[in-house]
Amino acid sequence: MSYRDLRNFTEMMRALGYPRLISMENFRSPNFPLVSEVLIWLVKRYEPNMTLPVDVDTEQDRVFFIKAVAQFMITDLKMARQLASEITSKGALLYDILGKEADLRDLRAAAIARPLEINETEKVLRVSIREVLEQYQKMRDFLSNGSSDEVNLESKIEKRKKELERNRARLQTLQSVRPAFMDEYEKLEEDLQKQYEIYMDKYRNLCFLEQQLEDHHRVEQERFEEAENTLRLMQSKLREEEIRLQKSANSNEDSDSEIQDDDGSDDMEHEDRRLGKFQMGRSLPMQGRGGRIVGTMHGGDSDEDALEDSEMDVEDEDNEDEDDDEDEEEEIMRARGPKRDLGKLRRQVRQNESFVESDNDF
Repeated sequence: MSYRDLRNFTEMMRALGYPRLISMENFRSPNFPLVSEVLIWLVKRYEPNMTLPVDVDTEQDRVFFIKAVAQFMITDLKMARQLASEITSKGALLYDILGKEADLRDLRAAAIARPLEINETEKVLRVSIREVLEQYQKMRDFLSNGSSDEVNLESKIEKRKKELERNRARLQTLQSVRPAFMDEYEKLEEDLQKQYEIYMDKYRNLCFLEQQLEDHHRVEQERFEEAENTLRLMQSKLREEEIRLQKSANSNEDSDSEIQDDDGSDDMEHEDRRLGKFQMGRSLPMQGRGGRIVGTMHGGDSDEDALEDSEMDVEDEDNEDEDDDEDEEEEIMRARGPKRDLGKLRRQVRQNESFVESDNDF
């Protein structure tokens, strides 16, 4: 609390007539006994007959005390609100009745000014006396019946008490005697508890496995979709590469057809030069042996056959070199994964080109 709150509190308690003088120094440190004393005094001013717990030494006692005071305050507040609403309704009703006083004043004055008639007055009095006598007789009958009803109720209460005693004795007898099927019931109850625990374990395991299966299906579906996307990309790239290779093959065929005419005249000169080299090689001595290379028993046929054999050997070696290069390239393309089909296409195109070149040589 601030200094202003403490000052206002002390002044308010002094104005309410609190018998003890409260100073500012009383709240320098927590002072729960003074707080409880002030609360008890305030409650007593509202309800003198209200009883509250006085022991506030322990924390539990203090909590109980505060709850009791708060409950009383809430109840009193509800009653005060109810009384305020009743006062408001009664005041509104009184206001309406006072509003009708102007009309009722004339009627009341006319009734007072009118002379009294003895016969009517006697008649009204007789009716009132008769009603009072009837009420008196009813009250006497009620009292007489009440005494008889009291006797009957006492007899019924006594009868019920005896029945209660008999039922209590029977209950004690039943509690002391153990039923024959109780052992089997307890055994079945234990088995049921074990079966329920097993069921709960299996149910939890089933839920876990179902969750794992759903996760596995989801992962497989994602992998399948990713594989489909990768396959589509590979197919599109292969189509593009195939189109590009076909275009390059067509352009190479056109260029080979143009160059073939120019190389036709040079083939003869190239063949004569190779033949001359071959004949010169026949007369050269072999290193390390001291012998010479001799021809066959046939004349010009042997030279031509040897020339053709040498040309075929050279072409075979070129083809083997190209095959080795293509095999290495194919292994590289296999290592790259999805691009191995592209290496096969390239290999086929190069084989076709080598076949075209070999045909041109012949």
